[in-house]
Amino acid sequence: MSSGIVLMSDPRVAAIPVQDCGERLIDVREHGLRVDDRRQDPTGAYAHVRQGVLTRLLHAQSLLPAGVLLLFVEGYRPPALQRRYFEKYSSELARAHPEWRPAELREAASRFVSPPEIAPHSAGAAVDVTLVDYQGRELDMGTRVNATPEESGGACYTDAPGLSSRAQTNRSTLKTVLAEAGLTNYATEFWHYSFGDRYWALQTKQPAALYGPVELP
Repeated sequence: MSSGIVLMSDPRVAAIPVQDCGERLIDVREHGLRVDDRRQDPTGAYAHVRQGVLTRLLHAQSLLPAGVLLLFVEGYRPPALQRRYFEKYSSELARAHPEWRPAELREAASRFVSPPEIAPHSAGAAVDVTLVDYQGRELDMGTRVNATPEESGGACYTDAPGLSSRAQTNRSTLKTVLAEAGLTNYATEFWHYSFGDRYWALQTKQPAALYGPVELP
């Protein structure tokens, strides 16, 4: 389904041990990042990430060209909410593909929503971000943030073919500054980056994750 891409459902991700360093969740709205409200929730959970993630986002922000800013869309996602997202998307896929076995459904669902037990968002380790100009207008990234593989015809994949040169350039800019700041992209979602979680640990060959699932105090 995703040739050459390690998906969140891959057993190698779940096999990474977690040695949580105990960093607390920080509200990014208090630290100079532009924050979108499309994922806003009553507790403000969406605007939180671990301290190490925030530090790296601010560094990435400093590397962007003049006139371009990061737009923070979503960070922390409580484990119960992550579970609801995963079950909802899995059910949609099951209705569309009744012939798929449970393992196939889990793999397909994990292209867009991480299995709850290893989800980087629930560890405060993942962020969904895009780029805007100084007027707050989102740059052309080829698809909207959070477009499913079905909706976008696969164009949500970071290195999807057939994108306009402008969209390719903007995605490359986003990926370059975030990678330089130490965050890892999930290749099925151009907007999803993480640091310190199991997926990051696998991709960067670290012995353990720094962050595991956490509850907002």
